[in-house]
Amino acid sequence: MAFILPTIVDSSGYLTPLFSLEGKIAVVTGGTGVLGGAIAAAIARAGATVAVLGRRSERAAEVAAAIADSGGRAVAAPADVLDAVSLERVREDLLKGFGHIDILVNAAGGNTPAATVTEPGSFFALAPVAIEDVLQLNLMGTILPCQIFGAALARQGSGVIVNVSSMAARRALSRVAAYGAAKSAVENLTRWLAVELARRHGEGLRVNAIAPGFFLGEQNRALLVQPDGTPTTRGRTILEHTPAARFGRPEDLASTVVWLCSPGAAFVTGVVVPVDGGFDAFSGV
Repeated sequence: MAFILPTIVDSSGYLTPLFSLEGKIAVVTGGTGVLGGAIAAAIARAGATVAVLGRRSERAAEVAAAIADSGGRAVAAPADVLDAVSLERVREDLLKGFGHIDILVNAAGGNTPAATVTEPGSFFALAPVAIEDVLQLNLMGTILPCQIFGAALARQGSGVIVNVSSMAARRALSRVAAYGAAKSAVENLTRWLAVELARRHGEGLRVNAIAPGFFLGEQNRALLVQPDGTPTTRGRTILEHTPAARFGRPEDLASTVVWLCSPGAAFVTGVVVPVDGGFDAFSGV
């Protein structure tokens, strides 16, 4: 599995230290997914050693191996973001092996068909258990890693957390009520943690989030494109409301995360950065 990422040409030598993550140890939850894997690869390319965290141990090993084959440093870290014991095990293994953890990217999340309002269906018919599952995965699946890995950052007085929100938190998107509610909570958590950690543990602790627009991933591909690659009806509507007139590419997201993790963003905390091709800015008129 190869990840193609842009290279910054910096003949002056000024930009390189601003965006370097050399010597950092990073944890990427959801690192086994398309977007999480691209983020993990980009962070590794910037110089960090990346722990690829995901429930699928074989897939985590594949992503870590792909990063290593590309010249980066990565380790597989099988764990479930809703299982505190497995997260604590990864944290202790990393601290034992490297002595510190510097970056946490919470890329685990998603929606489920059971929590999606279909065209002939109704919000009132959604099963509470399906809604709870989405809230657990996206909200508690962010809170638990923030608690467990964030505790290590707080002890050392430095570190960066980047959460992943969604356009569904910023705009009322049809069909995905539970997912939108969960991601809205992630944005509030991001701002709250940014204030809490900086005030209690110093300016070296930063917490931000990205709000992706529409990227093709494992979970949403069938909703957005036909098997032949042409947009579905929903996909066409999205593209009509995206000034860039395309879906996002993994590298679009990954480079923003690298910036938020880097010294170049040292005075950036408590913000949610849209990476959406202009979707959030466009009124549709």
